[in-house]
This record gives sequence, C-alpha cells and structure tokens, in this order.
Amino acid sequence: MRLRRTGSKLSARRHSRQRNEHDRAKAAQCWLRGAEAYRKHRSIMGIYEEWILPVLIGLSMRNRRLRPYRQRVAGAAEGRVLDVGVGSGCNIPFYVQPAREIFGLDPSPRLLARAQSNTQRMQVPVHLLEGSAECIPLADSSMDTIVMTWTGCSIPEVGTALMEMRRVLKIGGRLLFVEHGRAPEPGVARWQDRLDPFWMRFSGGCHLNRKIDDLLADAGFRIDRLETGYIPGPRIMTFFYEGAARPR
Repeated sequence: MRLRRTGSKLSARRHSRQRNEHDRAKAAQCWLRGAEAYRKHRSIMGIYEEWILPVLIGLSMRNRRLRPYRQRVAGAAEGRVLDVGVGSGCNIPFYVQPAREIFGLDPSPRLLARAQSNTQRMQVPVHLLEGSAECIPLADSSMDTIVMTWTGCSIPEVGTALMEMRRVLKIGGRLLFVEHGRAPEPGVARWQDRLDPFWMRFSGGCHLNRKIDDLLADAGFRIDRLETGYIPGPRIMTFFYEGAARPR
C-alpha cells in the first residue's frame, strides 16, 4: 500500500509538472500570437497615419462649406502671419494684402508637400515649416497675426500650443480662429464625451469636445469677438467657434 501511495504521489507530481509545462507553453504561444497581432496592428496604423490619414484630412479640409470661414479668417490676416496647422495649404489662396509674409507650420511632411503647390501663385513670400505648435520655431513677438483653422481640436497639448502662440505674437497682435468644439446642449456634449476616445484614434488626434473659448482664456488670451453656431451635419462635430483674440 505504501509503495502504491508513493507511486501515486510520483505520478500526480509528474502529471502536475507536465500540466504546468503545457500551460507555460500555451501561455508563451498566446503571448507570441498577441505580440504578432500587435505588431501587425501597429504596422497597419503606421500605414494609415502616414499614407491614408493625410489624404483624408486634405479632402475633408477642402469641404466647400468651410470656404467662407477660410475667406473671412485668412482674409483678415495682416503683416507677418503664422498659419498654425497649415496642412495641405487650404488657407493659402485666401491671404491678401495687407498680409505681407506667411509662415505655415505643420507636423506632417506629406501635408506640407501638398501645401507647396498652393504657394506658387502667391505674391507674398510663403515659408512652410515642419514642426509642432507646442514648440513654435519662431522668435518672441515676431508675428502680427496667427491664423488657426480647425487645428486646436487635434493639437495634443493644446494649452501649451496656445501659450506658444501668445509668445510669438507681437503686442497688439491678433489670433484669428475658426474651430469646431464642445456643443452647448448637454445631450450633444455627453455624446461628444462618449465618442471622443474612439474618434480621436482614427482622426489624427482630433477631439470632439474641446471648449475653444475656455482654452483661449486659460492660455492668456482676451476674446474680442466670438460667433458660435452649427453648420449642416452631425451635431457632435459641427458646432463652430469663430472669432478673434489678443494676448492679455
């Protein structure tokens, strides 16, 4: 009986060891499959962000309904102008005198390459700069006007970027803007909050729920003019803020 019990214990230990080895092997296989799936996902997202997303952004920003906003905002710029998030250059044709020099800033080299074609017929110098709005590569108090059109929604550290814009503006300079953002109706705003994490992953970091006037005030701007309202389309993404602000 003792020998049987000992043999039984040995058999149980062997079985347990084999089961543990099998579990470890299965876990390792699962980890490898997960790592491979993650690698493929990152590869797909890299292709999407590098090749597909710039095209989609360029197409969406050429929406004919946005044209009157661009004409008003860019057309009011004066002196040395910084276009933050110049993208594919949709604002560039709307710059007129008294704008005398344009600087277009964007982090995407592919969008900047598209913007280059819009600079050919300009009567004033246009300089395209690859860089981030959180660290603008321009001197303090060097710009008369900053133009921001549907850009504040997608800047990762928007508060830092707005303070950088205030830094490069001259005393008395103006920030001219049109942005989409948080709607005033609680029901619409709740849906913006719910959908924002999903939306921003596939839209280049665009947020649905940023309250533009509050962000400007928090960054040290005084709003001189502000008009708000919806344009046709889904209400979660069509509440617009248009106006002008100056550094306090």
